Amino acid sequence: MTPVVFVHGLWLHHTSWQPWVDQFREAGYDPVAPPWPGEPDTIEQARADPGPMGGFGVGEVADHYAEVIGGLGAKPVVVGHSFGGLITQVLLGRGLAAAGVAIDPAPIKGVLPLPVSSLRVASIALRNPANLKGTVALTPDQWRYGFTNTRTAHEATELYERCAMPSPGRPLFQAAFANFNPAAATKVDLLRADRGPLLVTAGGRDHTVAPAISRYTAKLHRRSPAVTAVKEFPDRDHSLAINSDWREVSDYVLAWLKQQGVS
Repeated sequence: MTPVVFVHGLWLHHTSWQPWVDQFREAGYDPVAPPWPGEPDTIEQARADPGPMGGFGVGEVADHYAEVIGGLGAKPVVVGHSFGGLITQVLLGRGLAAAGVAIDPAPIKGVLPLPVSSLRVASIALRNPANLKGTVALTPDQWRYGFTNTRTAHEATELYERCAMPSPGRPLFQAAFANFNPAAATKVDLLRADRGPLLVTAGGRDHTVAPAISRYTAKLHRRSPAVTAVKEFPDRDHSLAINSDWREVSDYVLAWLKQQGVS
């Protein structure tokens, strides 16, 4: 069976992938959803003591997942959401993935659009330099704006209570200043011709990763002759991988992987 590695983004716990893990297993894959460095086993533990997660950046997280991949029997499909989508691209550029799916990914180095909504979400961490080494939590209102702006108030609250947790602030600083740093941790090998196929998704109403970021990300990857595809979900926000309509996204991903012969 083809292994699949799921990589979550900021403010979510690795167990948020469980519905995807179950579906991919039923589809014949061998999926895992490992935690980030320092991330505890449960979301309750992460909320109670987020300190051990503080200070980890994109490079450390990518290396952590590269180590996970090294313990598998074959190159996996890597599926990542938000900053997990950025990590997916780093791993794909290292030649470690058979295919990559970047769901509304955080911007890699070279992405130029900086929509106001995305800046507003990132500023939650950027306005306090102490967050570079610590963790950042979202208030219910910040979660509503950044993740669940298209959902009902009831679902937004339910998702916050079930899924939201503090996360390291360092990745947000790294992404924000990447285009001024030649050695940026968010730099991806965009020219690699032998990389696996890449699917980039865009949520048309995503405030955290506005669709312009996803479109520009795909544009950068088209410097390589390898397959790069884009799929926009026009009415989706940043919670598209965890909300009640998540199957629309996962079903599309499964169908795309089958088209690429990765099944």
